[in-house]
Amino acid sequence: MPATLLQPGVYIEEITSGVRTITGVATSIALLIGWAPRGPVTRALRLTSFADYERAYGGLHHHSLLGYSVKQFFDNGGSDAYVIRIASTDATDPAKTASCDLDDLHIPASSPGKWAEDFSVRLTQRADATSRFRIEVLETASGVVVESFENLSMDSADPRFAPAMINRRSTFMDDLTASSTTTPGDDTKPFSDGEDGKVIGPADADDEFRTAMLALFDDGAIADRIDLFNLVCVPGLTDATKVGELQKKCRDRRAFLIVDSIEDETVGNMPGDLAGLTGADALNSAIYYPWVKAPDPLQNGALRNFPPCGFVAGIYARTDATRGVWKAPAGSEASLTGASGLALPMSDAENGQLNPLGINCLRTLPVFGNVVWGARTLHGDNSRASEWKYVPVRRMALFLEETLFRATQWVVFEPNAPPLWAQIRLNIGAFLQDLFRQGAFQGRTPREAYFVKCDQETTTQSDINLGIVNILVGFAPLKPAEFVVITIQQMAGEIAT
Repeated sequence: MPATLLQPGVYIEEITSGVRTITGVATSIALLIGWAPRGPVTRALRLTSFADYERAYGGLHHHSLLGYSVKQFFDNGGSDAYVIRIASTDATDPAKTASCDLDDLHIPASSPGKWAEDFSVRLTQRADATSRFRIEVLETASGVVVESFENLSMDSADPRFAPAMINRRSTFMDDLTASSTTTPGDDTKPFSDGEDGKVIGPADADDEFRTAMLALFDDGAIADRIDLFNLVCVPGLTDATKVGELQKKCRDRRAFLIVDSIEDETVGNMPGDLAGLTGADALNSAIYYPWVKAPDPLQNGALRNFPPCGFVAGIYARTDATRGVWKAPAGSEASLTGASGLALPMSDAENGQLNPLGINCLRTLPVFGNVVWGARTLHGDNSRASEWKYVPVRRMALFLEETLFRATQWVVFEPNAPPLWAQIRLNIGAFLQDLFRQGAFQGRTPREAYFVKCDQETTTQSDINLGIVNILVGFAPLKPAEFVVITIQQMAGEIAT
C-alpha cells in the first residue's frame, strides 16, 4: 500500500511476484594444466579457440602434451577452457624472463621463456613533443609491428605514464619500470637473456610439477580465482598418488577429473593400475584407456600416441551441447575427431574384462570409427554398487548442486518463515520442471521425476533459531542403457488341438 493516501483517487503499486528465474550453470568449461614454453605462469587464461592458445602460449611444442590436448579439446567440440602454465623454478635451470633496456626504461617480456628473443622493442619520440614517445614491439626477423602504444610519458604523475599504460595490458611486455623521468632517445633493442628452463611434467619423478599443480587449488591460489570450471585435464598424469590428490581438489570444487591411463599399458595390467584411484574422492573422476593415435603436425603428420583426456573432454562438451549433461558422453555419436586409431585396438572380450571394473574403453568400431565406449566413474566397479556408478548421473548431480548453490544466494538473511519457504519451492521447482520437460529425469510425471521440500518438517524451530533453512531436493536420474538385451523366440507353427 502507498505510504500516504492524502487525496481521493486511484493508486497503483507494483509488488514482486517472488519468482527468481534460475539458469543452469555451464557444464563443460575445461581446465587444462601443463608445461608450455610461453604464457603467464600459474595464472589462468580463458580461451575460446586453439588460436587463442597459439597467441598466448605459442602453440604446439614437442616437449609438452598440453598444447596437443588443448587442440584436441576444441577439435572435438569444446568451446570454453582455462589453461594454466606451470614453469620450472628449479635453482639449476629455472625459466627466465627476457628483457631489454632503453636508457632508464627497463622492459621485461610478459612471461618467462626464450620466445621473447624473437621480438624487439622500438621507441620513437614524437616530433612535436619530445617528452612523448611511442613503444612498438616488432618481430626481429621481419620487422613487422605486432603491438604499439602511443603518446607515452616517463612522468609518473602523467595519465599516460608508460608503465601504467603497458603493464597488464600488453601481450608482449609487463612489469616495466622507469628509474628516471628522462625520456629515452629513439632506439630499437631485442629482448635477450630469456630461458625456457627445465621442462617439467606430470611424469617426472621429482615433486616440482606435482607441488606446483596442487598449489593451484589451495586457498587463495589461482584456481580458486576462476569462477567456474567443470572438467579438469592434466595431460599425461597417470601416477596414482598424484591423481588421488587431484581427485580431492576436484571434489572440493565440484569439478570432474578426466584421468589418462598409462601409455602402452596392456589390458592385463590395467586392473592393477586402479590401485589408489578408487578411493572416497574418486566419484568425481573417470579413467579412459588406451591412448589415441593421431598425426603430429610437428613431425610432418607422423602418427604419435596422445593421452585421451583432451579428446574425451571435447566429447563431454559436444554431448552437453547437443543432448544435455544427463546424456552419457559415449556411444556411436562420441567419435574421436582427429584420431587415426588407437594405441591398442581392443576386442569385445578385452572390453568385457575392463568395463565391469569402471575402466572406460576407447574402441574402433566398423562404420562409426574411433569412439568412446564406456561411461563409468572410478566408483563404477560392479562390486561397489555405487549410486554414482555412471558419469552422466554424477555430472548431473554436480550440475544441480552448482546451479542451486549459486541460485539460492538471495535466500541469505531473508526472514526464515513460510513465505520464504514457498518462494524457494516455487523457484527451484520451476527450474526442475524445465529440466523435466527437456527429458533430464526419469518418470512420466513431475511427481515421479523430482521433488523439492522446504517447510516446517525440513526446517524446525530449532533450525530457525540457529538461522538455518534446509532445502531437500531429489531427482530421478537417467541411467545409460549400457547393455541392450534382445530376446528372440521362434514361433511354433499352429498345432491343431
